[in-house]
Amino acid sequence: MNKILLIIQREYVTRVRKKAFLVMMFAVPLLVAGMFKLIAYVAKDSDQISKPQTVKVIDESHQFEGKLKNAKNIQFVPTNEPLEQAKAGLKDNEDLSVLLISKDYAHKPVQFFSKKKPSFTLTGEVENQMNQIASTNTMLANHIDTALINKAQKNKVSVSAMEVTDAGTKDADVGASMGVGVACAILIYMSLFIYGAQVMRGVIEEKTSRIIEVIISSVKPFQLMLGKIIGVGLVGLTQFGAWIILSVLATKIGGQHASGGMAQFLVTLQNLPFGYILFCFLFYFITGYLLYSALFAAVGSAVDSETETQQFMFPITMPLLFTYLLSVTVLFRAPDSPLAVWLSMIPFTAPVAMMIRIPFGGVGPWELAISMTLMVVGFLFTTYVAARIYRVGVLMYGKKASFKELAKWFFYKE
Repeated sequence: MNKILLIIQREYVTRVRKKAFLVMMFAVPLLVAGMFKLIAYVAKDSDQISKPQTVKVIDESHQFEGKLKNAKNIQFVPTNEPLEQAKAGLKDNEDLSVLLISKDYAHKPVQFFSKKKPSFTLTGEVENQMNQIASTNTMLANHIDTALINKAQKNKVSVSAMEVTDAGTKDADVGASMGVGVACAILIYMSLFIYGAQVMRGVIEEKTSRIIEVIISSVKPFQLMLGKIIGVGLVGLTQFGAWIILSVLATKIGGQHASGGMAQFLVTLQNLPFGYILFCFLFYFITGYLLYSALFAAVGSAVDSETETQQFMFPITMPLLFTYLLSVTVLFRAPDSPLAVWLSMIPFTAPVAMMIRIPFGGVGPWELAISMTLMVVGFLFTTYVAARIYRVGVLMYGKKASFKELAKWFFYKE
């Protein structure tokens, strides 16, 4: 046990003393805060960023004449000039476009010409206005009172999601839950790769420099592997702890100086059960890290350089990558779907999938208990498998390993 503690101490101290660790510990919260500020600024002033566009309209159908309304940075100019002549003016003007509306526009696509690829905002505005005008023309042709329909459409219905709990009724905070869930999933995904890769690189460096031969003479391979995994894991926890504390302070300060929608968003975030979410995050980070870092350590012991790791890395990380892609595209829309539930139970996918579901509050105690139990069993099993491969692979040199070779190493007797 003392030997493992010495290895943990060495791995931890050598990493936290590095300037890069200290810089990242303070830089990441500042960068994240700056990123959100930049996004808010860009979103607020997005209209000022896009250049004013002039759209020449050639309307062969005469159904849209004088009906296309100028929008912010978009000016519609009707013209009767031939198409080729209008297109010739595009060669020297990037802020000019030509819209050709054919007589049979309902069956033939409307064409939009410009010198460079137009933005979605521009083509979307044109398309929306044309659809609205076409619908109005159809209603007028059928003697439908468009004024009455427009009046009815102004009556917008706003749905406020409320959650009924034992303590009473409260705001469901769906937007905040989605944001926190996706953020946790991304953070878990990135951290498992970053710190798992650190374990793998550490093993490869010691193996290629032959230092491992000296270390193995004093400690067992399993002790060395376990010490490395725990030491790097503690570095990750230290970094996360610093980020959480600094982020909470930034949120408190930001809440005092924020105004309008930003202040409301910060208040909404504070209404979430952060203690519960933080506990689950730390549990799934620790168990997920132990599970994947053990496999990363086994990969590091099986190769002689980092370039040889790719054949083993993809099968190991594919479940995590698959779940991450689903999480940021599908799972947050349906956190209680059968797919989300099953992915949150499987140890290889649970760290990401469960962190998407937890902020929404739909995870039952029995689901959480089963998932956590399977995570513990999963990392114990992978650590056992990885240790048996590691004890042989760490002293193998000059031989390219394959999955068949790894299986042989697993069954070697002590």
